[in-house]
Amino acid sequence: MKKLFSSTDPQQIAMLQQIMQRSGVPVTVVERGSALELMLIQPGYEPVAKEIIREFKANPPNLDDFIHQQNAQPKQPQGPALWKILARQAGIVTFIVFLAVMITALMQWLIAPTETISQLIFTPRGVPELSFNQPWRFITPVLLHFSATHLVFNLFWWWYLGGRTELAYGSGVLAAVTIITAVVSNYFQWASSGPLFGGLSGVVYGLLGFAMVAAWKKPTHPLSLPPFLLIFMIGWLLLGYTDILWVNVANEAHAVGLISGIVLGFIIRFRDQQKTRSSRRF
Repeated sequence: MKKLFSSTDPQQIAMLQQIMQRSGVPVTVVERGSALELMLIQPGYEPVAKEIIREFKANPPNLDDFIHQQNAQPKQPQGPALWKILARQAGIVTFIVFLAVMITALMQWLIAPTETISQLIFTPRGVPELSFNQPWRFITPVLLHFSATHLVFNLFWWWYLGGRTELAYGSGVLAAVTIITAVVSNYFQWASSGPLFGGLSGVVYGLLGFAMVAAWKKPTHPLSLPPFLLIFMIGWLLLGYTDILWVNVANEAHAVGLISGIVLGFIIRFRDQQKTRSSRRF
């Protein structure tokens, strides 16, 4: 979390907090000594939050007027609409990939199964040689899914991990992590099992590894994950190498995706440390 505003006036903090929440900015208030601090929960909202604070300082609302406006507003239904909740948990890259996977599933299962798989698998027509003149194939297997369970499982974790990553580090970082982990995990899965595979899980494990390193020993970091989630995901990866599971698992994509995500996590963590050191010099 990041401090946005500090004040010893609880009414001022309460007004600013309500303005932030009405604008969809996730904030909370913590007490430090005699002061109250307004904390931003997700860094992706920082530009919006700063603009709200700038306007608040330039034109501070009158407390009586603010209370009157609050009471005069029509009561909203309890709880925001589902789509609004989802929208606050992700960014444009998360949305685009989610939509692309859903459209691919529609094409793959209902409209043109053979053609869709043929165009998106790692090598054209399933030949064993790499095809560098069709570079999209290094990425597009992540769009293919071969069961409803496979699809729902991957989309859930994509939204959870991808959305958090995009809000914390921006669309560019999520896009880079997605592309790199997709290419690396797809290649190793192809080298191990051939071209007939698919799924977003290599990228999901890449995002997991990225989050593990980026938030290591930082419990308030936006990518900090609950221990039970880490245990479940790593346990699922390990179970894939046994005969216990009843489904075919892309083990190499999972393992290599995780490793590549960890490497990228160290890179982003090193970048952040360099930025912190530079800011302290000035």
